Amino acid sequence: MTAPALAIRMNGIHKSFGSVRANRGAQLEVGTREIHALVGENGAGKSTLMRLLAGLYAPDAGTIEVAAASGELRDVTGWSPADAITAGVGMVHQHFMLVRTLTVAENVVLGREPVRGGMLDTAQALRDVRRIGEQYGLRVEPERLVGELSVGEAQRVEILKTLFRGARILILDEPTAVLSPLEVKELWSVLRRLRDDGATIVLITHKLDEVIDISDRITVMRHGETVARMATREATPESIARAMVGRDVRLRSADEASPSTQSAIRSPRSSLSVTNLVVMSRGIRAVDGVSLTVAPGEILGIAGVEGNGQTELIEAIAGLRAVASGTIRLGERDVTTASVRDRAAVGLAHIPEDRHRRGLVLDYSVAENLILGDQHRYAGGARRAWALDDARIGANAEDEIERFDIRPPDGALPARALSGGNQQKIVIAREMGGAYDVLLASQPTRGVDVGAIEFIHGQLRAAREAGKAVLLVSAELSEILALADRVAVMYGGHIVAILPRREATEDRLGPLMTGATDPTRPAA
Repeated sequence: MTAPALAIRMNGIHKSFGSVRANRGAQLEVGTREIHALVGENGAGKSTLMRLLAGLYAPDAGTIEVAAASGELRDVTGWSPADAITAGVGMVHQHFMLVRTLTVAENVVLGREPVRGGMLDTAQALRDVRRIGEQYGLRVEPERLVGELSVGEAQRVEILKTLFRGARILILDEPTAVLSPLEVKELWSVLRRLRDDGATIVLITHKLDEVIDISDRITVMRHGETVARMATREATPESIARAMVGRDVRLRSADEASPSTQSAIRSPRSSLSVTNLVVMSRGIRAVDGVSLTVAPGEILGIAGVEGNGQTELIEAIAGLRAVASGTIRLGERDVTTASVRDRAAVGLAHIPEDRHRRGLVLDYSVAENLILGDQHRYAGGARRAWALDDARIGANAEDEIERFDIRPPDGALPARALSGGNQQKIVIAREMGGAYDVLLASQPTRGVDVGAIEFIHGQLRAAREAGKAVLLVSAELSEILALADRVAVMYGGHIVAILPRREATEDRLGPLMTGATDPTRPAA
């Protein structure tokens, strides 16, 4: 059987950003009509390599070749994003590049607008977007404002935008990070259809089960270099993870505590108590009468398809969203109307689901991000009593960078210079590095690699063992089942069931997550 013709060949690619070397002689070969998985730890250079292919960066050295319509490879090293789009190379970024104040259709056609009489032909734009959405199973209402969409819907718009531009080489950077299991299956159907129609797809992902499920071939990167290439049929999640990290990795972090041990760990005292909570969003009850408790030494996991009130629940508990009715207590204190700072002062820590919007100031340094919300403790420098003490801030950064393995280990770098996984570690270091009693962990491993997942899971277990109360929200059911002592299922703004871990199986949770009812609804 002959190998497919190449659609992409990248050879000897070097790219640095100041002192940070993102790519070190990296190589990539991708065949036509192929779904190719590009994997590696956060910071391995995957996204940089693909941004070079998409014309967003120019390499410091090396060559980039892309197949022309004739099938022959041509040298496109250093081409522009416009050149790449014209040639049919499109990239769907991990962090959306959409205009929130425009409609879906306006975002999709932006830059290639259908015109009639010198004006945007809105009707044609709507027809075009509906046609492409139906053709590829990417259903989203084209007249809706992007700012009103869920994260899963916004992801579909990004893919639609790329397909509208006629991409025949499609680069997807962590496309399932914000999708439900059903949406992932729908996306796989889209990608297989595109491949069968002649497209070439490069998929950047850290989810190894997905790599095995969807890809034809795999390239593994580590520290900016290409370290392995393999056919998917010859790979296992364990062999891929070993190539990514350079050591054996514990992929299935099943809880080590037995049910009897877990019941011994839990304290009868409640650290977090939510009673009949109602939270409004855009005129509807996003959280509708939710009650739950989390005890010291317990992880309560909330499972559910995104968009069923999990975000609003966590933000209300954190003090980021107003409560319409109900109460929130931390220990013995009612904090329903307390400020974010007051909640932190009585022991609440919060890992937000969107690290960019809620967790970081990307243009601030790593050191500065590590003290966000706690700046008052670092006032009183050598020059002025009210000034921040740079020496203490730097010393704190050194300690937290080492403790939480933040890479590169340079507190002076802006947070935006770090990979997504290391940005997440900054947030976790800040929230879990100090004193707290209750931790809200919302999507704590979204968009991070297997090594970072292993580390973050270890931190959450350590928090439980130290007697902390942890409320965990995750779109990854496997993560909930690996960590939680009890599992609450959220659907339509309600808690429809709370189950002990031993009863929380995928077969039982799946129907609950999609709106089926359970005959037993244990009290919180």
